Amino acid sequence: MTSQAFDEMGKGASLHPAYAAIADWLRETPAADLAAKRAEAEVLFRRVGITFAVYGEGGDPERLIPFDIIPRILARAEWQTLSAGLTQRVRALNAFLADIYGKQEIIRAGRIPAHLIEGNEQFRPEMQGFLPPGGIYTHIAGIDLVRTGPDQFYVLEDNARTPSGVSYMLENREAMLRLFPRLMARHRIAPVNRYPEDLLATLKAAAPERAGPDPTVVILTPGSFNSAYYEHCFLADEMGVEVLEGPDLFVEDDIVYMRTTAGAKRVDVIYRRIDDDYLDPKAFRPDSMLGVPGLIAAYRAGNVALCNAPGCGIADDKAIYPYVPAMIRFYLGEEPRLANVPTLLCEREEDRREVLANLDKLVVKLAQGSGGYGMLIGPHATQAERDDFAARIRAKPQDYIAQPTLALSTVPTLVEQGIAPRHVDLRPFVLSTKDAVRIVPGGLTRVALREGSLVVNSSQGGGTKDTWVLEADPIPSTAHGGAAAC
Repeated sequence: MTSQAFDEMGKGASLHPAYAAIADWLRETPAADLAAKRAEAEVLFRRVGITFAVYGEGGDPERLIPFDIIPRILARAEWQTLSAGLTQRVRALNAFLADIYGKQEIIRAGRIPAHLIEGNEQFRPEMQGFLPPGGIYTHIAGIDLVRTGPDQFYVLEDNARTPSGVSYMLENREAMLRLFPRLMARHRIAPVNRYPEDLLATLKAAAPERAGPDPTVVILTPGSFNSAYYEHCFLADEMGVEVLEGPDLFVEDDIVYMRTTAGAKRVDVIYRRIDDDYLDPKAFRPDSMLGVPGLIAAYRAGNVALCNAPGCGIADDKAIYPYVPAMIRFYLGEEPRLANVPTLLCEREEDRREVLANLDKLVVKLAQGSGGYGMLIGPHATQAERDDFAARIRAKPQDYIAQPTLALSTVPTLVEQGIAPRHVDLRPFVLSTKDAVRIVPGGLTRVALREGSLVVNSSQGGGTKDTWVLEADPIPSTAHGGAAAC
């Protein structure tokens, strides 16, 4: 698979101009120096405490997320194409959410089957007839992209609920600035450090009108055992807001307050990192100890904003994903700028037959799965694994989708054996208000560190890279007296 994949850096006559200075640097820097910098990066990340949690494996679940010191680079024109497509896609997803919780015109027009909405466990009837402030449902979206050629980018999946990983994007950039200041000085790299400022502006824009020009914003976290707890605390610190757990908040007369040493303080905006089911035991799961009783009533009364809105999960369900191009045409009257991966829905009899006949060629996913779990990569699976998935599909076809095994692009990566190509994806983060869509240039590049692997998720052995969007061509190495300098 790796040998057939598009190499984003290229070599010789096909070397991508954006990688010219990186190619010089890799050629001229001794392997021992690169290894030393990788070890230095690990010490740095461990000192800062950049970890994630892995559930269900026993022992200490905290792990250091692997970081690769060779950046992934996009030229300015490539990013402009992606940015326009991402903006279009998230606008359509927000229009879709407003519609299905409102008039449901897309269903009446026959563009999406009604049962995919009404029978979906991510659809929240509690949201019907309620329009969030500004008409925005998914204020923070993470759109996963893959590349298969010089101009071929595909949306792999949409994350419209509580997308994570932006802290790693920011920390990766900070690490590169510390480790390789001279290398970075030879590149005009679009900054990413404004993300917390943009995020805070996005959250404040969602506040109820009565909150005034300086609304009180908090982050609601499930707590320290959540896999993204580091990120919750990191973003709270960067934005200068409180990170709270459910018991730190209470509702009185449909108004949300947080407990402080100076007494109760009204809360206007909650950036919630808790799944819908656990947000409010009065509205959803009555056994939830993570949420805030009465929160949804306060939300529907217009006294507090929730970002993202409950019910956004219907927009990133993998069974809904094949219909996003139709959403773009229906709501925006435009052709999609970014392509979907061709997708088969196992609930359809014709699609199911095709999937069962080609399990050795396809990737099969749970329609509501995440994190790389519940997935079959047919070409790399054993016959026993394929037989097991065939039985699962026959038993619950509505739970599965299938896609072709794309030859994901590769970028140079420092591994134990030296520099080698490894498959990557990209998760840009899209911030939406009623007036604007903001996207910091780049995003989180996730890399499959195992040779030949296509699974980039950190929970499945993947790592991350810094993503550079260049605003101009890099400076030749001769201008800095040699590429090996850090």
